[in-house]
Amino acid sequence: MRAPVYRPVVRYGFNMTPMIDVVFLLVIFFLVSSHLARNETQVKLELPIAQSSSDDIPLEIPRITVNVKPDGSLWVAGRSIAAEKLEPLLQSAKTKEGGEIEVRIRGSRQAPYANVEPILLACTKSGIWNVTYAVYKEEPR
Repeated sequence: MRAPVYRPVVRYGFNMTPMIDVVFLLVIFFLVSSHLARNETQVKLELPIAQSSSDDIPLEIPRITVNVKPDGSLWVAGRSIAAEKLEPLLQSAKTKEGGEIEVRIRGSRQAPYANVEPILLACTKSGIWNVTYAVYKEEPR
């Protein structure tokens, strides 16, 4: 009589659970980050008109947009921020991003320069030299 031979049934395969988790987290990350990027430009402002300007080209360096409403309030990422809290915010963003960031100022046409000056001072104290203004280009006649 012959002794039975037991062969273990082992199926080799890939465990897809970690990969599905990572893909799900990436989808959530991009949804949230695109929502925040849209919030920065959805603040309705009447921007100044400039005679010369360049089109907005996407840069590889990260950008922080500071909105200045007509009443002088500052808004970053859809939230109101006090002028004295802007410098620590810029400094932490600069260290987090590895040194170089761009600050875009979207100031209302009705906002006085006295409300824009604290942004420039905060950028200078944080060591940020790449500052741009969002404007409308004057239409040729």
